[in-house]
Amino acid sequence: MNQSVRTAPAAARNREPILRVLRDWLPPSALVLEIGSGTGEHAVWFCRALQALTWQPTDQDPEALKSIAAWRETAGLANLLPPLPLDASAETWPVAQADVVVAINIVHIAPWTTAQGLIAGAARVLASGGLLFLYGPFRERGVHTAASNATFDADLRARNPSWGVRDLEEITVLAGGHGFEAPKKIAMPANNLSVVFRRR
Repeated sequence: MNQSVRTAPAAARNREPILRVLRDWLPPSALVLEIGSGTGEHAVWFCRALQALTWQPTDQDPEALKSIAAWRETAGLANLLPPLPLDASAETWPVAQADVVVAINIVHIAPWTTAQGLIAGAARVLASGGLLFLYGPFRERGVHTAASNATFDADLRARNPSWGVRDLEEITVLAGGHGFEAPKKIAMPANNLSVVFRRR
């Protein structure tokens, strides 16, 4: 296998539960813009399972972009586009329009400005009815939903004080200010949530 290929144990653990949610929520055919595609494993898994979708992976890390490209080359999937460099917090993105924006395990392993940029950017590229899909751990009403999430949050903040498990209500207020409806929450394994916002 290409030496640029990277793997993440979490990707293998959560890909099937996330796929089940995507099957329920995504339109039969759509252009999906994935923010922070990381290793590229999720993009390959979802494209293989949902071949009517066109998947645009992105990341701001050059090594991640190499890994995504290597996974794409190995998989040979026609519906998986070449990866693009994208900083979620930037005021302009290299993609002008999408039907769905997906961000898996992003908002807690990044500064709050990334969450702000992600939601603002999603509002720019999504038409009315478009979906923003977030996955990861969240606090609800300022409280962690599990002791393991509190421990994870402390670890994140020790690694970088600007990181941390975000409060879902704060995300919801931010999204509402950018034209998104109240989210639908889907409980996931390991005390995570899938959160789906629809553009008004």
